[in-house]
Amino acid sequence: MQPGSSLKKHINLKYVRIAGIVLASIIVLLVIAGYIAYTKREALLQHEITKAKAKAKKDYNLDLEIGSAHFTGFSTVAFSDITIVPTQRDSLLSIKQFDVNFKLLPLVFGDVKLADVVLHDGHLNLTDINHIKNFDFLFKKKKDTLDNSSKVDLSELSYNLINEVLYKIPDNLSLSNFLLTFTSDSTNFSMLTQTAMIKNGQLSSTIDINKGSATWHVAGRMHPSDKDIDIKLYADGKKVELPYIEKRYHLKVNFDTLSTSLSKVEHSGGETRIYGNWGVRNLLINQPGLSTGDILVPNAGIDANVFVGENYVSIDSSSLIRLKKITAHPYIKYTLNPVKIYELKVNTGWMDAQDVFDSFPSGFFDSLDGMQVAGKLNYKLNVFLNASDPDNVLFDSRLDKDDFRIIRYGKTDLGKLNGVFTYTPFEKGTPMPRRLIGPQNPYFTPLEDISPNLRDAVMTAEDPSFYRNHGFVEESFRKSLATDFKEKKFKRGGSTISMQLVKNAFLNKDKTLARKIEEILMVWMIENNQVMTKDRMLEVYFNIIEWGRNVYGIGEASRYYFGKTPAELTIGESIYLASIVPHPKTGMYSFMPDGTLRPGLVGYFNLIGNLMAGHGKAQRDSSDYGFYTVRLKESLRKEIAPVDTQVADSLMKQSDNDDALPVVVVPEKKPNLLQRIFGKKDTTAAAKKEEVKEVDAKTKLKEAIEKLRDDEKKKELLIDTAGKTRKELRQERRKLRNDEKDQEKALKEASGQ
Repeated sequence: MQPGSSLKKHINLKYVRIAGIVLASIIVLLVIAGYIAYTKREALLQHEITKAKAKAKKDYNLDLEIGSAHFTGFSTVAFSDITIVPTQRDSLLSIKQFDVNFKLLPLVFGDVKLADVVLHDGHLNLTDINHIKNFDFLFKKKKDTLDNSSKVDLSELSYNLINEVLYKIPDNLSLSNFLLTFTSDSTNFSMLTQTAMIKNGQLSSTIDINKGSATWHVAGRMHPSDKDIDIKLYADGKKVELPYIEKRYHLKVNFDTLSTSLSKVEHSGGETRIYGNWGVRNLLINQPGLSTGDILVPNAGIDANVFVGENYVSIDSSSLIRLKKITAHPYIKYTLNPVKIYELKVNTGWMDAQDVFDSFPSGFFDSLDGMQVAGKLNYKLNVFLNASDPDNVLFDSRLDKDDFRIIRYGKTDLGKLNGVFTYTPFEKGTPMPRRLIGPQNPYFTPLEDISPNLRDAVMTAEDPSFYRNHGFVEESFRKSLATDFKEKKFKRGGSTISMQLVKNAFLNKDKTLARKIEEILMVWMIENNQVMTKDRMLEVYFNIIEWGRNVYGIGEASRYYFGKTPAELTIGESIYLASIVPHPKTGMYSFMPDGTLRPGLVGYFNLIGNLMAGHGKAQRDSSDYGFYTVRLKESLRKEIAPVDTQVADSLMKQSDNDDALPVVVVPEKKPNLLQRIFGKKDTTAAAKKEEVKEVDAKTKLKEAIEKLRDDEKKKELLIDTAGKTRKELRQERRKLRNDEKDQEKALKEASGQ
């Protein structure tokens, strides 16, 4: 053997011995530390409980009490008689027995992972009485979090939060008789978990809802430490119903099965990636803002890949939405800083057109039920909105077609407008007298017999590009989106004449999301399949739209207001009629008792007139485009009750409001025989006429004040109590009441009472 080899072997053995000595020393130290911790564990436990009580009191104003707490094994702690009571609030939580076993190895490195949990006889009591919540401490910010100067990394925060939640789900669970109750001024809800068990990675549970009204089960695979969860929620022999949501938000929701799964969580490169799946079977939704009836979804789900970066949250485009026979790839991203940015993209790819129509949720598009189509469709949506520059929002929505054609109409025949048909207008769901739209109706007016002044005025005001667009004006939608974002409410619409025609001819006036989407789809089919010519669309539009209370079609309107045929309308009369299209029921408020127009309309006349002149549809006019020549038909002037100018202007700005106050119409009493002979005035009739006006005005004032008070009460109920003291809540309610009193005073002054 060579000397060098012997020396090398000697050195290696030396390092092995050193490593062995170090390892043995570490083991000895751990044993000593473990022994000290074991012998001192009861004292350490009591010390930590004292710290927890102090922290709960200081940070959240909670009184935490524990009857007893002691170790029953090397890493198992048994608690009994736990109570949590917020100061000056109802009791929040009580637990009779709570045993918890910790995993030792993660505990050495500072991670608290639960191995086994036993919980018996618990009660979580949530209350919201008289706007006072016993859980509002959850929404309070700690003082040291009020400083926004330090940046929060959402990626790190989300990853740590997920781990914290998953680590608190035990590998093994034995739970029985745990009651959750929620009590508010108008709602009582209880959920009693009779049993819940996790064993060998399988979860099973039995949950009693509202004292026997339903029995729910949550079951499935549960490996929280491995970030592997796949569970389902279902009910015995019936659908899962959520009565609290229905009562609180007027949203009825029920379903057969709700499933959720978590397959993987990754964190690298400054990004947390969460891969999961959510699905539902036989979902029923009923909400007045969505649809007037039940919406039924037999099968829907999403494979959602949620990516969280330092300053953004997104659903990646690799995600997949499934709805019956169709699929789509969504991309949603919300960037929080340095400015808020909203991004939304949807791409379906080419789909069989019939699959698309078959996948519409039942009850969502009633007019399209049963429609048969052929060809392919591809939908794309791209929205990008920078909160600091909403006026430059990007909006691109398109439905492309490949050999798309309509084989058979469903419930609604879109081609019926090409011939003579009967139109039935509705007022708040009540059918009005039917109108025959065709030459047999003496008021029907062919397009060529309608004054060009009216055609141009209405198109200028409602849809200047009517003959060039395909039913939609993307720029109008884009501006509507920007306006609605800035105003924080749906204020501006983007309806074209084609959309208004479809709404009036085929749909009800319910302001629901379903009706709006159905309207868009029907317009797309009419415009992209040449169901009607543009001239015919405009002709039908003018003959069916509303121009006043029970005044439909331009043939009725021109005679009602001016005693003329539509062909005789002047530019001034045409601009006036264009002005009332968005709010036809308030049309009479445009006039003064002498039949002249209110001065507030001058600006509108110049706006529309100048636009018409700019497009060669009218001559430049320095006399306000016929404003001063417009006169209401003399027989209608006596029906106009004096109305405050400010009130009238406000009413005229309403958009398609069916709740506008009616014009006060007082029938003229015919003179009796003596009055006709001697020409004597009937002072009694005049007095009665004034009395009727006064009573009617008082009635309207009373109704307006009652509505104002009801609105104030609703606002009080919607006050957010989270994190607010009683003093702050009193101040906010006092401000609402003062505002209501000021508005009530203004109403009385405006009415002269």
